[in-house]
Amino acid sequence: MIAYNVDASEIDFPNGNVDYSKVHDAVAAIDTVNMTVTLNLVNGFSFGRPVWYISMDASIPLAAAIEHNTYAPLMASLLLGHDDSAFSPIERIFIATNGPEAGSCNNPLRQGLSADLADGFRPNNVLGGIPTIALDYSPAWDANLYEWTQDAINNGYRGQLREEFQILTFVQDGLLTGPGGAAFGSAGFSINCPIVQRLD
Repeated sequence: MIAYNVDASEIDFPNGNVDYSKVHDAVAAIDTVNMTVTLNLVNGFSFGRPVWYISMDASIPLAAAIEHNTYAPLMASLLLGHDDSAFSPIERIFIATNGPEAGSCNNPLRQGLSADLADGFRPNNVLGGIPTIALDYSPAWDANLYEWTQDAINNGYRGQLREEFQILTFVQDGLLTGPGGAAFGSAGFSINCPIVQRLD
C-alpha cells in the first residue's frame, strides 16, 4: 500500500520532496498523472550475494519504525518459527543487533541495528530462500535477531555476514546468540519484504 485515504492531488510528487505523512516511507517519487511510483529498494544478502528488496509491512510497531514501513497487525497471525516445515507461510530474515558500525557507510563490513540507529541507513540484513534459488520462498519474513558475543568481539570475529548457513554455524559455534545472550531463534515478529532482484 503506497497511500491511504488521500486524493491523487495530495500525493503528486513527480520530482521527489515527498510528504511522508501521506505516502509510504519507501516512496522516492510519485507521479499521479503518469501513474508511476519510484520506490527506494533495500540492500540485503542471500546465499552470499547481494539482493534488493522492498520492505512494505511489519507485524509490530517497533519493527515498522525501524524498517521504515507500515504497521500491519494482522501479520501477527502468521505462524513463526517453522520456516523449513511443509507449507510454511514464512521464510527467515537474519538481523544483527550489534554488527560492525564504525565509519558508517564507509565501512564495507557495516551491518546491523546498531549501525542503522547510529547513521540512519539500512542494516544489510541476511535473507533465507529467494525466488529461483529456493522452492520455499515467501515474501513474509520471520525476524531472527542475532548478537555477537563479547568473546567473539574480543577475538576480532565480528564482521559482515552474508549467508544463512554461515550465521547458523556461528550460532552453533557459540559466536552468536539471541539478544542479551538468549537462545537464538524467532524474535516473534514478521516483516513483508518481497525480493526485487539478486545481483551478481
